[in-house]
Amino acid sequence: MSFLPIDKKDLEIRGWEQCDFIFITGDAYVDHPSFGTAIISRILERFGYKVGIIAQPDWNDLDEFKRLGKPRLGFLINSGNIDSMVNHYTSMKKKRNSDAYTPGGVAGKRPDRAVIVYSNKVREAYKDSPIIIGGIEASLRRLAHYDYWTDKVRRSILLDSSADLLVYGMGEKQIIEIAESLDSGIPIEEITFIDGTVYKTKDKDRAYEPIILPTYDDVSKSKQEYANSFKIQHDNTDSLNANPLVEQYGNIYVVQNTPAKILSMQELDDVYDVDYEMTYHPIYEKDGGIPSLSEIKFSVTSVRGCFGGCSFCALNFHQGRTIQVRSHDSIIQEVEKMTHDKEFKGYIHDIGGPTANFRIPSCQKQLEHGVCKHKQCLSPVKCQNLQVDHSDYVSLLRKVRKLPNIKKVFVRSGVRYDYVMYDKSDEFIKELAEHHVSGQLRTAPEHVSNNVLKLMGKPNIEIYDKFVDKFNKVSKNLGKNQYIVPYLISSHPGSTLNDAIKLAEYIRDMGYTPEQVQDFYPTPGTLSTCMYYTGINPLTGKAVYVPKSIEERKMQRALMQYKKRENYGLVLKALQKSNRYDLIGFDKKCLIKPPKTKY
Repeated sequence: MSFLPIDKKDLEIRGWEQCDFIFITGDAYVDHPSFGTAIISRILERFGYKVGIIAQPDWNDLDEFKRLGKPRLGFLINSGNIDSMVNHYTSMKKKRNSDAYTPGGVAGKRPDRAVIVYSNKVREAYKDSPIIIGGIEASLRRLAHYDYWTDKVRRSILLDSSADLLVYGMGEKQIIEIAESLDSGIPIEEITFIDGTVYKTKDKDRAYEPIILPTYDDVSKSKQEYANSFKIQHDNTDSLNANPLVEQYGNIYVVQNTPAKILSMQELDDVYDVDYEMTYHPIYEKDGGIPSLSEIKFSVTSVRGCFGGCSFCALNFHQGRTIQVRSHDSIIQEVEKMTHDKEFKGYIHDIGGPTANFRIPSCQKQLEHGVCKHKQCLSPVKCQNLQVDHSDYVSLLRKVRKLPNIKKVFVRSGVRYDYVMYDKSDEFIKELAEHHVSGQLRTAPEHVSNNVLKLMGKPNIEIYDKFVDKFNKVSKNLGKNQYIVPYLISSHPGSTLNDAIKLAEYIRDMGYTPEQVQDFYPTPGTLSTCMYYTGINPLTGKAVYVPKSIEERKMQRALMQYKKRENYGLVLKALQKSNRYDLIGFDKKCLIKPPKTKY
C-alpha cells in the first residue's frame, strides 16, 4: 500500500483519470488511524473507490481546490482532528502560536471555521459537485449551537457551509452508504435516509416520526428555548432509542436522522486492520514532520464511546455512550507491526480510548434498549445496574506486555478512578501501578467542590481521595515511588470564587502546584457549554452560576497556581473580594503573604 494521491502526478502514476472522492482536510496528510481523514479514505478505498487528498489547501487560491480535478462522486470535507477554532484560539480567545497538526508545528495553515471556508471554495470551483462535510467540527455544529468566539447562536453548519450532506459521529458506516447511493445514481439531495447524517429540505414531512425542536429563531432569541432544545438533543444520541430531530430556519428545515448503529467488534477491527502507512506523507519531511504524530504513533485505540458522562466532554454527541471495542487479536496485530518500525524503542505509549478502563458495556439493558435518556451511569452516584469489571482490559494489557520487543506498555488515556474504586477486585489497580505507570499517573478529578463536580458529571471528591490513597498504598507496597498528577479545571459553570478558593486550599494541602491548569473552554456540543451560555442546567431546569467576566476567570485560574509570583495580584484580589483574609499571612495554611501596603 502507498499514500493516496495528492496531485495530478500521483493520479498518473496510479493510472487514474479521475478520483471518485476528493478529501479536503485542515490537517496535514497523515496516514494513521488516529486521523479521521485516513480512516474514512482508506475504508472507501477498501470498497473500491478512488480517493485523493488535498491537505491544508491555501483557501485564498481557488486553484488549490482544483488540484486533483473534479471528483466523479463528490468532495469530502473536514477541519481535521480538532475543531479549527479550538485549534486557533485559547480559552481566553488569544491566538495560538503553533499547530501540532501542521508541518513543523507552524500556525496559520488552515482558516478559522475551516469546514465553512473549504466548502464554499469547493462550491465556487465546482458548483454542481456533491459536498459532504464531517469530522468533529461539522459533527458538533450540526444543529443551531452557541459559538463562544462570537458569543452568538450560529446556524447549523450545513447551511453556512453550502454543503449538501453532513455526517455526524465517527462516520464509517455512513460514508459507505453515501458512496454506494451516489454510485447508483441517487442525487445527493435525495440521500435523506442514512442514519448518522443531517440534511436540509423544504419538506419537513421527509423525516419519519421526528421530534420538532424549537426553531432557530426561538433558540437564538431565548436562552430558555436554547436549553430546552439542547435537552432534547441530549436525550436523543443513542441509535436504539433516538428520534429524528427537525430544526426550522424560515422555509428550510434541517433534519438530523437517528445516530448510526454502533460498530460490532468485527467492524471496528476492520477499521483498524487496514495497512495504513502509519506516518505522515514524505512531502513533510523537509519541514520536520508533524508534531502530533509523535504522541500517537505508538499508541493503540482499543475502545470507542464513553459512559462517563462528563458534562464538558462532547463524546456524548460524537461517539456516544455505548462502548465499542476491538478484539485482542486486532490490537496485538497492530502492536506487532509497530515493533518493526525503525523508530520503535520498545514503548507502547497508550492502549486506550476516551476512557482507557472501559472495555465492557455499562449494563446489559443498554445493549437492548439503548442508554438511559434521563440517567447517567456514574453520576451523581453509581447506577445499580452498572457492570464493573476490568478483567478483559487486564488480560489485554498482559498479552501486549508479553510480546517480543516490548519494554513497557503505558496507560495514558484517562482512567476513570471512580469505576476503579467500584471494582470489588484490586487486580486492575495493582496491574496499573506495577506495570503501566512511569512515576506519574494522570487522573482527572477536575475540581474539589462537590457542587461543581455534580454539574461536571463527576463523582464527589471523597471518591477521588480514596483512589489516591489506594494507589499510593499499592505503589508503596510495590516499592515504587509513584504519585498522581490531577487535571483540574477553573471557571466551570457553577464554580463561584469561593469554590475556586476551596480548590486552591486543596492544592495547598497536596503539597505542590500543578504545572498545567485548564480554564473552562465552552466548545460546541457539550452540556457545560449550554450551561455557560444559558445559565441554566438543561437537564434540571435550575439556574447555574456562571463565572463569565474575564477578571473572575483570571482570578479563578490564578488561584490554582497561587504560588506563582505573577499571579499574586489576582490571588490577593480574589481573597479580599471573598473576605478570606485568613488565607493572607505567614501561617502555613495561608496561600500568600500580606502585601507590603496595608490592605
